[in-house]
This record gives sequence, structure tokens and C-alpha cells, in this order.
Amino acid sequence: MTQPLLMPKATAVWLVDNTALSFEQIAAFCTLHPLEVQGIADGDVAGGIMGVNPIQNGQLTREEIEKAEKDPKYRLTLLEPKVRVAAAKRKGPRYTPISRRNERPNAIKWLVRNHPELKDAQIMRLVGTTKSTIDSVRESTHWNAANLAAMDPVTLGLCSQIDLDLEVKRASKGAVGPDEMDEGTTLMTAEEAMSRSGARGHSDENAPDFGTGADHGPARQDEFDADSVFARLKSLKSDTDN
Repeated sequence: MTQPLLMPKATAVWLVDNTALSFEQIAAFCTLHPLEVQGIADGDVAGGIMGVNPIQNGQLTREEIEKAEKDPKYRLTLLEPKVRVAAAKRKGPRYTPISRRNERPNAIKWLVRNHPELKDAQIMRLVGTTKSTIDSVRESTHWNAANLAAMDPVTLGLCSQIDLDLEVKRASKGAVGPDEMDEGTTLMTAEEAMSRSGARGHSDENAPDFGTGADHGPARQDEFDADSVFARLKSLKSDTDN
């Protein structure tokens, strides 16, 4: 894709003042009307605009200008840029040409009908509309609701198919149905926890108490064993003293 000419009117001013090119040649190169170029030469158009040298900008060569000066039918060729600048990312709602703005409600109706998963912010980005307009179309309160017809925004030229597919993909990722949710561990409510705790306490009342029996109590068994050990040590010490 050829990069557009930088400052075409200022370039035309320079070409009029510094070359012998015809008005038609300058107009074709600068995408202007020949009468507009003639107005520049007469001083009626572009008053106060300083000329810009396209040779210094790297968009023309001196040889190209000289070739065109020798042949009035020759058309100047714009040089390919040596360095390409990445296009700036668009921020905010998409700009919609005036000729297409009347079609936005039809596009909104199509998006709401065919892609209900799209959020209002996504529709705003796609067709460059407002939330109030989206609500009025969705609720059929738009002033022209009776005459609206759902139309594909891509066909209308309001957005590209790539942009539409991207927004639909994003909306699909964000919408997770109940069947698609992970069946992981869930937290119990306070009522469930209390009911389970009460049931466990009730069942423990009927359970045998193994800690109260003399034969089975681990504490008493430990105490008995300790007494036997100390008694044995005392007897050994008394034997040693004697």
C-alpha cells in the first residue's frame, strides 16, 4: 500500500514556485483539482501556506521532476518510503462517516439479534454508536424503530469482518454456561455446616467412651508404667548403696 503524500497543498505550493511542471501534473501528484493548483499560482488559494520540498521528504527525486518537466503528459511517481511507521492503534469509539451514520441503528439491530452475547461497549466499538442508541434499538423505543431493518455492519461498511469476529470471540470466552463450569470443591453454607455439626454431635453421644475404662485408658496405663519404672530405679539405687 502506497503511503499518501505528506501535506499535499504545501507540496503543491513548492512545486508551483520551484518547478516548470504543468498544473495538471501538480494536481495529479498532489491529489488536487487543476483549478485549485491554478488558484495557488495566482495567489488566491493556500495563502500563507509555506511550501514543503518533496525532495527533502524523500517523496520525489530531482530526476523525476526533470523527467516530468520535459514531458507534460508524464505523471510523477511517489517514492516508496524507506521507513514505514506503524499505524497508531485506534482509541475510543470507531469513527463513522457521515454518509453511513444513518445506517447504524440497522447495524445495531442486526448485532443485537444475531449476537446477543455482545456487550454494549463492544457494539459501541464496532459501529461507533452510543449506549443510549443501543438501548433504544434493543427496547424498540428508537424514533425510527418501525422502519429499522437488521443489516450486517460489515456489509454496510461500518466495521470489518475481522473486527466483528474478534469481538464475538471475546464475548464467547467471557460467557460460561452452568454446564461448562468446573465441578470443583464448593463451600458449604453456614446452615449446612451447623446441621452437619449438630448431627455429628448427636451421633457422638451414643458412641462408647473408651477413655473412662480402667483397662483401656491410655492415661492410666502410662501412669502405671511410670510408677513401675520409678519403683524399679529406687530398688536398684538402694542395692547400690548397700
